[in-house]
Amino acid sequence: QVQLVESGGGLVQPGGSLRLSCAASGSIISINAMGWYRQAPGKERALVATITSGGSTNYADCVKGRFAISRDNAKNTVDLQMNSLKPEDTAIYYCNANILSLFGATTFWQNYWGQGTQVTVSS
Repeated sequence: QVQLVESGGGLVQPGGSLRLSCAASGSIISINAMGWYRQAPGKERALVATITSGGSTNYADCVKGRFAISRDNAKNTVDLQMNSLKPEDTAIYYCNANILSLFGATTFWQNYWGQGTQVTVSS
């Protein structure tokens, strides 16, 4: 089976920085897009940033210029560098990946989610 495991969340003061990491493991053949989403209390899960296997990126308007997404295709990892953090960035951050995996003699594409990591921006 495939798993996504996130790390790097925590408590940071406004204006500070955090780096989130996500590693995919299991019977992985290929990974298409990877990304980060977040869900604040009382709100729906929303896109933060995505990156294709070729390195093309897409960001939510509210994080452009402050966050940077990157990935290592050889290690099946995706990172999110978050700078100039604001209290409104407080949320649970989820890693997401579209993965081609092997199950028995069958291969299939499936969207996977990590368990989430809490980011709290507060003084």
